[in-house]
Amino acid sequence: MKVMTFNLRFENDHDGENAWVYRRQVALDLIQKYRPSILGTQEGTRKQLDYLQKYLSGYRMHAPERTWDDTCQYPTLFYREDGFEVMEGGEFWLSKTPQTHRSKDWDSAFPRMMSYALFHDRADSGSFWAVVTHLDHIGSRARIEQSKMIAAWLGKHSRPRILMGDFNDRPDSSVHHILTEPAENMKDTWDVRGGVESEETMTHHDFHGVPNKFRMDWILVSCEFRVLDVLVIRDHKGGRYPSDHFPYLAELTWA
Repeated sequence: MKVMTFNLRFENDHDGENAWVYRRQVALDLIQKYRPSILGTQEGTRKQLDYLQKYLSGYRMHAPERTWDDTCQYPTLFYREDGFEVMEGGEFWLSKTPQTHRSKDWDSAFPRMMSYALFHDRADSGSFWAVVTHLDHIGSRARIEQSKMIAAWLGKHSRPRILMGDFNDRPDSSVHHILTEPAENMKDTWDVRGGVESEETMTHHDFHGVPNKFRMDWILVSCEFRVLDVLVIRDHKGGRYPSDHFPYLAELTWA
């Protein structure tokens, strides 16, 4: 099973030649090339997500009872219909009032959300939770509180779990510790494969292809999974990158 987390970069006309309309086919081709079993996207607007749903052959978007807002960016799960089916799912805002649309608290610059689904694996009849999120890029306290909410949710769900997203923090941060502390039994797929932190592991690049900041895009898994391989995907077409983030892919099997 292959799992990919992919920050799409929201639809922003100020991006000029890197605007979504010029790179959407590159993004589509990348996903079709690697064919992840489960794809978790961040920053997608309704228009972007509808485009992927329309043109991603064999995939279905999971957006249960979502309140669509054209000004909103949504963390969203896509899955291959030939291998998986959704048994249940939902989403909530990472705030003190999680059921209130676009609610935000603490020092969060934007409303942030978590989306989840319980998947049935048609190949072996196993089931697992997949969760996608995007923590705030400004508020350090918000990231802490948002990660605590996610950790609390993970702690209440005992089936195998996969958590992916853009966490806007370092791998040695409190956010990472909260989500991987022993009580939650989650492990970072990059760490499991013995990866070291260097420029090559950074997943943000500002459309230039030159890594900067730090490794902020993670895939965390519970102990029921064995990590076979991991990859920071740096594909481009003639210098045109699909996003300002590199997608990150983990290949998993049951432990």
